[in-house]
Formats: sequence, C-alpha cells, structure tokens
Amino acid sequence: MGLRDALRRTRENIFGRVASMLRRKDPALLEEIEDILLSGDVGIETTEFFIEELKKVHPDKYLERLRELLVEMLSVPHESVHNPPVVYLFVGVNGVGKTTTIGKIGLYFRKKKKSVLFAACDTFRTGAQEQLKIWADRAGADIVSSQYGADPSAVAFDAFDAAVSRGVDCLLIDTAGRLHTKTGLMEEMAKIKRTLNKKREDLPQEILIVIDATTGQNAIHQVEIFNEKLGLTGIVLTKMDGTAKGGVILPIVRRFNLPVLFIGTGEAPDDIEEFNPEEFIDALLSTD
Repeated sequence: MGLRDALRRTRENIFGRVASMLRRKDPALLEEIEDILLSGDVGIETTEFFIEELKKVHPDKYLERLRELLVEMLSVPHESVHNPPVVYLFVGVNGVGKTTTIGKIGLYFRKKKKSVLFAACDTFRTGAQEQLKIWADRAGADIVSSQYGADPSAVAFDAFDAAVSRGVDCLLIDTAGRLHTKTGLMEEMAKIKRTLNKKREDLPQEILIVIDATTGQNAIHQVEIFNEKLGLTGIVLTKMDGTAKGGVILPIVRRFNLPVLFIGTGEAPDDIEEFNPEEFIDALLSTD
C-alpha cells in the first residue's frame, strides 16, 4: 500500500477537511478547524499553536502556512552516520506490531543491499522468536535467539558479538512488549541498553519506539516513560492505515523532538518506508 492510500482515513476525516476549509480563506472557519484538529488527536497545545500561527497570516496564505508549520514540526534533525554494525533496539508496549515492523525494516534494509542480523530478545511471548525467524528467512538474514525465559540482555550481548564477527551492517533487536507502567519490565529494557553500552560506548546507536497510530493520546505517555528510561532516538509509526485519527504523531514529535524514521503503510511485507516529512504532509493535505 502506498503512503497516500495508507493515510486515506486520516486525510478524509481530518487533514483533507482542514485543507478544504482553509482554501475558502475565511477566518471565521478557524474555530471549526480547531475542533476538527482536536478530534484527530492533534492535542490541545499543538492545535492552539497551529491556530495562533494561522491568525498571524493573511487568509490567502492559510494553507501554505499550515503546510510549512507541519513540515517544519516533523523535520527533526537526525544523525544517521554510525559505525557498523548499527544496532537498532526496538521498544514499545504490547500489541503495537513490533516484531512484524522489525521484520519489515530488516527486509527493507536487505533490499537496500545491507546485511542484517536479527536478535530475538523477546524471550517472554510464546511464538515471538518463531515469528522473527520467519521474517529472517524472508529477508535472507540470520537470527540469534535463545530458549524462552533466557536473559534478554545475554541474547543481545551474544547477538552483538555475532554481528561483529560476521561483519553485518545492521543488528535489529526485538524486545518483549511491555506496559510502560511496569517498573520491573522497564528496568529489564534498561539492562539491555547497559549491556550493549559495555560492549561499545556508542551502543545502541538507535533506540526506536514503535507507536501504534490507533492508540491516540495514550501514545504520548508511552513515549514519555520509555524516553525517560532509555533515551529514545526516534519513532517508528505503524498502523496509520487503520485509523481516521492519526494526528497524535504531531504532539509527540513537538514535545519530545524525536524524528520519525519509518512509517508502516499496510500489512504487506513491503509496506514500510523511510519517513519523509514533505511527502507525508502532502499526502495528508491532498484533497484530490
């Protein structure tokens, strides 16, 4: 599924409607636009920011200004040059599609001619390692795993050694989904980070939280807790095709200044792409 198709529901319900109203160049419609943005999980503070900024320009410039604001908000600088192997630690709550997303990203990297190693550090959820093994086979990549109940940090430790000895470009680490409210489980995640950091001080180079776009405002709290505990470096946005209220990514990026690195656009293995703010916003605001 293409990006434009994936965003269809959010576009038709929220941003396409806003764009159509802004084209009418009527200041009286700003209050109604505010209500539409709030209904799309954009949040009070971010919505008020947009409305106040629009009030500063001539109505002829409303749509142009909104696009500028949206692109600017989502264009967070990101340092993408790392020493190989680049270690990606994926985290998130239960049910966001983390393992599937990691598999898709691994497949994406392989198609970009990068070598990939998967690390199955979800030693808790029954079937998680087998699921990741299917993705590894699909991508033509190796996987490091252990028995269920094993220490996830030990698996990550072994996986990094394997990545170095095999000279792979990318190590993708799957972890057990955990409720951000469970202190013990969050500490286990921090232990994985500390273990990798002992191997090399720049590890892991990327700590990415996988966010389900259908979650709504609760996603903000998830990011807050994971970021506080781990120091996130970016976001992977999934299930945008499954929601008509996909605006929550805006207050998340604005508040935490985290770049969106990948976006899931559907259920097919190829339905993942690197995030491009301009393409994303143009697809959201399109009224064609």
